[in-house]
Amino acid sequence: MTLDRRRFLAACSQTGIASALLPGVLYTLAAQAQDAAKPAESFHVTDAMLEQAAALADVPLTAEQRKTLLGRLESQRKSYEVIRKLKLPNSVAPAFVFDPLPPGAKVDSTKLAPRWSEAKGIAVSTNVEDLAFTSARELAELVRTQKVTSLALTQMYLARLKRYDGKLHFVVTLTEERALAQAKVADAEIVAGHYRGPLHGIPWGGKDLLAVKGYPTTWGAGGFEKQSFEEDATVVKRLDAAGAVLVAKLTLGALAMGDKWFGGKTRNPWNTEQGSSGSSAGSASAVSAGCVAFAIGSETLGSISSPSTRCGDTGLRPTFGFVPRTGAMALSWTMDKLGPICRTVEDCAIVLSSIYGPDGKDLATRDAAFNWDANLDWKSLRVGYIKSEFDEPTPPKLQEAEAKESAEQKKQREAHNAMRNVGHTQDLYDWRFDKSALDKLRAMGVTLVPVELPDLPYSAMTHLLDAEAAASFDDLTISGRDKLLTEQGPYDWPTNFRVARFYPAVEYIQANRARSIAIRELSKLFEQVDVIVASTESEQLNATNLTGHPAIIVPNGLRGADAPKRPEGGSDDNDDIGGPGTPVSITFLAGHYQDAKLCAFARAYQEATDFHKQHPKLD
Repeated sequence: MTLDRRRFLAACSQTGIASALLPGVLYTLAAQAQDAAKPAESFHVTDAMLEQAAALADVPLTAEQRKTLLGRLESQRKSYEVIRKLKLPNSVAPAFVFDPLPPGAKVDSTKLAPRWSEAKGIAVSTNVEDLAFTSARELAELVRTQKVTSLALTQMYLARLKRYDGKLHFVVTLTEERALAQAKVADAEIVAGHYRGPLHGIPWGGKDLLAVKGYPTTWGAGGFEKQSFEEDATVVKRLDAAGAVLVAKLTLGALAMGDKWFGGKTRNPWNTEQGSSGSSAGSASAVSAGCVAFAIGSETLGSISSPSTRCGDTGLRPTFGFVPRTGAMALSWTMDKLGPICRTVEDCAIVLSSIYGPDGKDLATRDAAFNWDANLDWKSLRVGYIKSEFDEPTPPKLQEAEAKESAEQKKQREAHNAMRNVGHTQDLYDWRFDKSALDKLRAMGVTLVPVELPDLPYSAMTHLLDAEAAASFDDLTISGRDKLLTEQGPYDWPTNFRVARFYPAVEYIQANRARSIAIRELSKLFEQVDVIVASTESEQLNATNLTGHPAIIVPNGLRGADAPKRPEGGSDDNDDIGGPGTPVSITFLAGHYQDAKLCAFARAYQEATDFHKQHPKLD
């Protein structure tokens, strides 16, 4: 009987004991017992292996149950092999569709014409590069009135991408030929009076998990450097239709994790010794550095939020199901979201207006309206804040010395305590920015209502992401090609994919059932308030990515020269590394498909603070 961990899972389920059993344990034990010199068909799962697996999984099995399992494994093996031979591509979704709406929820599908803010007059110098950090809304007015050409903007941003890529490592592929052709068409159309809207002629960059015909789509991962697709992603098609100009495919951490990709590590323009965070690494870095007018990123569990914070951008993670993901790499079918990373909230609204809505292919996309109104009376909105997230951080609990502590144990304890104390000092410093956000909102006349997240185990539910990701890239693990991925540590994808094979199917379903409770309970908060203010790096990030609620992340100031520095030798992989002169952010949340109201309120805060007008000095 051929050894296969997944056959054991199927057999377990048929005997009614799979719900708590860690099925991969058996596979591991059997694999360790194999003799590599023998053909696979000669290996058998033995009764002793089953007994050990049951003990490790803490599930009692009688001798009779073990005998039953052993007798069923061979028939299950054949069904798995047949499915494996299909060689399922990443683009094939499971036969289920995640819906983040609670029972009884209604969605407004009546679409109205967007109402943009009144364009302000901008002085245009002879040096077009002076416009590098100008908002997309302002650039749009300059292009519309023919005070600057799309071609001039495109050439300027291409030059900046080339100039700063050596320092920031944010470009995978320049789409220069395509961009120059698009810009010339845009200029001709505008001169002829055919103006498509506020993205017409505006240069942008796309995270390199979006398919673009004629160019590689690498997913940032070793082994995929020459991968290409014959059709553009839906988001790319829609931005083309809006007249936007794609200038570059930007980096992402390998397979959408972090900021390390096959070509290096994308950097934070505010402090190039730090990574940009990820996984929308290049999108956030390029916007921050004034090298594109806007970018498209994606988020499964923080991949817009974290790099937008690190790089000082404004990032919009739309409601799950607002933007079709067709032509984008799939990581988690029930959690992936595409969204804009920009300089301003209204820029995000402009981009979302062009990319949202069903495409007939991504079945999770709902026919809901995004009715942007820059003049919405935001003072009429009810605003809550997650009170516990804004309480002063409490001192950490430190490890105490033991009676017979060795010199090495003492050293480890002291190092651990030192790191905890440094972390607390950083938390205290950054807490002042969160607190000042509440103070500013109150000064704006906002009455803040204290709320709390429902008390649920959100982190425990996030393991379903790894299960879906492991299925998305099943062939990498099976074939051994996962060794080509840049990172191979205990928390990187190769390890995560293997760990996910120890996650029982029943427990995956149980996590999704718990998620249904989270959706219902968290949605109740938005019956009390329209918008919630939240600390960016907090439990809300897990909660709202699981429940599909929208979030917008806006700059909330810069740390001063007195900011705590990262300890020597510490990793910059953490999202809270901070340090002098680096940005902080604040997050606003809203109910499902209330993205327009969310953006209107966030824009009011942004206009009242002007943090978004600061930018890094690169030279």
